[in-house]
Amino acid sequence: MTDPQDDRIAALEAELAAVRADVQAFTYTVSHDLRAQLRHILAYAEIVQEDAGPQLDAQAQSHLATITGAARQMGVLMDGLMAYARLGTVPLQAVVQPVRPLLQEVCQALQASHPGRGLEWRIADDFPEVCADAELLRQVWTHVLANALKFTRPRAQALIEVGWEAGVEGTCVLYVRDNGVGFRADQQAKLFHVFQRLHSPREFEGIGMGLALTRKVVERHGGKVWAEGAVDAGCCIRFTLPLVSADHLRAS
Repeated sequence: MTDPQDDRIAALEAELAAVRADVQAFTYTVSHDLRAQLRHILAYAEIVQEDAGPQLDAQAQSHLATITGAARQMGVLMDGLMAYARLGTVPLQAVVQPVRPLLQEVCQALQASHPGRGLEWRIADDFPEVCADAELLRQVWTHVLANALKFTRPRAQALIEVGWEAGVEGTCVLYVRDNGVGFRADQQAKLFHVFQRLHSPREFEGIGMGLALTRKVVERHGGKVWAEGAVDAGCCIRFTLPLVSADHLRAS
């Protein structure tokens, strides 16, 4: 007789393989079939602009610009969808990961990409080591810190604080707190879902994908992510990661 537990594991592995196959089929469709149609739209819009642009009136020029802009935005949305889909299938390489060196790299890169901004960083010195995939953790820091930079832009002096607190059951809570525009309490549930925006594109750029990708990465590490904030009172993004256990250190 076979062990029911073994049968259950085999069934779960088969289910996971099927999910991965579906994701691969989806990403192929997006990256090849849909993108081919999108390239056609952009190419023919450019042909119309080159051949007939001078003869078009202002309204027709505006319509043509709308077509081109919408097609390019669709390309950005496709990129976001593909990134989100692939996160579920990328192998997780969880290792002992010091937090501060990676965090500093991301902060320096973001600082360099925002010259002239009045920015004050307050970063804790005593982060614990966590068990995480270095590249995926880099993505989390990039998305969360870029979010803080974006929504503190109206402030003459942006304040971004990064720290940690003890969690439960061998975890720590990492957080990024800012003095930005914040959000309403009834908007909190939307923050970590795909393509959910709390502000119009005229106010703040983006497609509403960064925090959704953050949630996906954190959940793949067995953690949770949530937000606290209020209108004009800033935002605090918190997420949990597993601490390095004694067993993990011995295995290393």
